[in-house]
Amino acid sequence: MMPLHPTIAKVTDRIFEKSREGRARYLDLIDRMGEQGPQRSALSCGNLAHAFAASGEDKASIRDAQASNIAIVTAYNDMLSAHAPYYRYPEKIKLFAREVGATAQVAGGVPAMCDGVTQGQDGMELSLFSRDTIAMSTTIALSHAMYEGALMLGICDKIVPGLLIAGLRAGHLPTIFVPAGPMPSGLANKEKQRVRQLYAEGKASEAELLEAESASYHGEGTCTFYGTANSNQMMMEVMGLHVPGAAFPNPGTKIRQSLTRAAAHRVAGIGRDGGDYRPLGRCVDEKAIVNAIIGLLATGGSTNHMIHIPAIARAAGIIVDWTDFAELSDAIPLVARVYPNGSGDVNHFQAAGGMGFVIRELLAEGLLHKDVMTVWHSDLEAYGETPALEDDTLVWNPAPETSSDDNMLRPPATAFSPHGGLALLEGNLGRAVMKTSAVDESRHTIEAPARIFHTQEAVQAAFKAGELDRDVVVVVRFQGPRANGMPELHKLTPPLGVIQDRGFKVALVTDGRMSGASGKVPAAIHLSPEALGGGPIGRLRDGDVVRVCAKTGTLEAMVDAEEWEARTIPDGPPAEPGLGRELFALMRHHADEAERGGSAMLFEAGL
Repeated sequence: MMPLHPTIAKVTDRIFEKSREGRARYLDLIDRMGEQGPQRSALSCGNLAHAFAASGEDKASIRDAQASNIAIVTAYNDMLSAHAPYYRYPEKIKLFAREVGATAQVAGGVPAMCDGVTQGQDGMELSLFSRDTIAMSTTIALSHAMYEGALMLGICDKIVPGLLIAGLRAGHLPTIFVPAGPMPSGLANKEKQRVRQLYAEGKASEAELLEAESASYHGEGTCTFYGTANSNQMMMEVMGLHVPGAAFPNPGTKIRQSLTRAAAHRVAGIGRDGGDYRPLGRCVDEKAIVNAIIGLLATGGSTNHMIHIPAIARAAGIIVDWTDFAELSDAIPLVARVYPNGSGDVNHFQAAGGMGFVIRELLAEGLLHKDVMTVWHSDLEAYGETPALEDDTLVWNPAPETSSDDNMLRPPATAFSPHGGLALLEGNLGRAVMKTSAVDESRHTIEAPARIFHTQEAVQAAFKAGELDRDVVVVVRFQGPRANGMPELHKLTPPLGVIQDRGFKVALVTDGRMSGASGKVPAAIHLSPEALGGGPIGRLRDGDVVRVCAKTGTLEAMVDAEEWEARTIPDGPPAEPGLGRELFALMRHHADEAERGGSAMLFEAGL
């Protein structure tokens, strides 16, 4: 095993230094919570009687504090395909807990919206703040002084980050994340994308489009493209917060149930009263956060995590920014190409070697921190193995020596790119990020006149009118957290892809999001500071030449400096009422910039 890469060591040391005070306050907080905080032994008889009144055969054990009582926090609903499998999980987990003398209770449920359903709809304006809502809901679930550990049932976009943020605020508890797996592969994602573009051009009917979408999203489990949901599962593996290898086995399989059973057994064994105490707040340290960033870069994961990871880190008293991402990106090779970065989906990735192969290979090359506290029996090395069933017994074998598909997965020595899949762009427009792993290198630099919009619908109207059939930088502003909750702008993907396919140079610049489904069109996203409140994107005018360059890290309006500074910034459109969006005004008002996590909750690291 090679020594740690010097860039990783340098960035990690910098994160340790800038997080020193906040992390110390955080660790003091969770230590005090563990020693003096809410515990069943401190509850009055009335408190305790309320808590086990409906616990059936577990009453005696809970009453007498005979063993660990595990909190189950579930994001189950049966509209969201990824979370539909969780329906029976609580009752199974209770059985699994009893096998090791423990008990389990559903501590609470959290909302779980599907970005796939709300894309381009009003509900998408609630998406980012659903993460904070989930974190607060989870905190309420864990506020009862009844638990010695927690199992988090969640998979999708904002749900895992929200659960993790809240788990870290109760960081004295050992906590394991329990996924349910991706649905089996359906219609190839490339074919789905082809039909979408044909529909955008008016060459496919709505019935044909719906047929293609239904053949792609067809059953229980996570959507199979490598978006934010599956990037979440990668991240939980590389941070050591899953049972090793739990990320991508399909729902309803024996191995999936065995992994869930192992999680229930394990969380009962890593409590404070045992000999292997592994509280979540100690597992998620500076090195684990760096590992999360490395996993994101090495696999070309979702750009949403350039918002989520800073917010998660702050919940643990740790400070990271996009400079840390950018410097790590220069050192981390791209070892996976999963749709939209390649042709195969996460099932093909799993078959090629999956996370066990990725972690094993990165560790061998000194590209991950091995010495982290995981929820398992050892450090991160255990996550370089692959789970299997032998006579119905769960075992772990070495990950495959070689990838079975080098179009999908490769070792670092023959990586798809020597650099990670994300770039930081800076200039007189502010700071933004670009997912370069899905963009052909010939399009990493675009310089063209800007066309300014304030809504996705206005872009679509201009496209249909033929006004964008030229070299163009499409600017969509007033899409940040404070303006409208920072929705994902996926209505833009098909028309911009069509313009590019017609031979024009096209790029997107926005203070909004594009997420893990960011595709082949170069997109400078998450632009900070956002337009609302004075961000310089507000100074742009139609016709200004804008340079977007991932090679030099440039995002520049080619405007005379004196004229640029003299320009006024227009007021943005008012926040739209309806669908309860007005209830989130407080969150919009207090939201951080995207680089700090776009959160309305955490105003100072460690507090």
